[in-house]
Amino acid sequence: MFSAITDVLGIKVGHYTDRRAATGCTVILCEAGAVAGVDVSGASPGTRETDLLRPGNLVEKVQAIVLSGGSAFGLDAASGVMKYLEERGLGYETSAGKVPIVPAAIIYDLNIGDSKVRPGLNEGYQACLNASSGTVAEGCVGAGTGATVGKILGIERAVKSGLGTASQKIAGDVVIAALMVVNAVGDVIDPETGRILAGPRKPDGSGFLSTSELWKRECKGMVPPFNTVIGVVATNAKLSKAQANRLARIAQAGIARTINPCHTLYDGDVLFALSSGEIEADLSAVGAAATEAVAEAIIRAIHKAETLAGVPAAKDVKEC
Repeated sequence: MFSAITDVLGIKVGHYTDRRAATGCTVILCEAGAVAGVDVSGASPGTRETDLLRPGNLVEKVQAIVLSGGSAFGLDAASGVMKYLEERGLGYETSAGKVPIVPAAIIYDLNIGDSKVRPGLNEGYQACLNASSGTVAEGCVGAGTGATVGKILGIERAVKSGLGTASQKIAGDVVIAALMVVNAVGDVIDPETGRILAGPRKPDGSGFLSTSELWKRECKGMVPPFNTVIGVVATNAKLSKAQANRLARIAQAGIARTINPCHTLYDGDVLFALSSGEIEADLSAVGAAATEAVAEAIIRAIHKAETLAGVPAAKDVKEC
């Protein structure tokens, strides 16, 4: 076990990282195909192919999920993933050949680094070339390169975040894992203690303020930039398309446990679910573990982040 989403057999993860421009993309490859679902809970999402994943629509399986920086421009990274998969003869069978199915979601990271540099076709393709089924790099890598949190007072008071992953094994052989990119307007909190792990920095830099309390106190005139928490939960449990969609919805509770506030008008929270369909398992048990994996991956995204592009990581903020 790598304590990562690659603990689910058949999953590979690859990053493209541009630390100078503070952006990047991440591909979650499931080349043999995985039953997929999605839950979109934020009010400002940037997505591709999510309607296809709804129960009742034709296609059951996807070959990859793309998470990207670059705001809506970053959806172009999925084209590079499609190119990679097409070259390998992978995709949904049609009369004219196989069409790779590659849903995607983005974060808004244009407010740090170089806003004119965004992941596109070449970067998505490179992320696929970098993909492996082993250890997954975390922190300021891939789609998490430009991620920040606690932005209600502006990017100048924000804290650097990134990408995190975690996994669990239950009932012997059932594996549930998550990979999350944390770019919330709100704070990341410890679900056990309620302590703010990352949020808007105090003026003297001695710790964090509460986004929720600031918002309630200054109800008008505080319009933060666009944000988002995006990610993927994956399992070797056998799920139908409808169950995969339900798993994505259940696992969103992991965001609610660790981010306050979440699912706001300024967040585009999107969570995909993948099932490799190997082992029979109770959906509620899988959902409970997925919620915990999402929460852990979010916390790891904060702990693994580094100061970048002038935005300090939480570990570099001295709390008094």
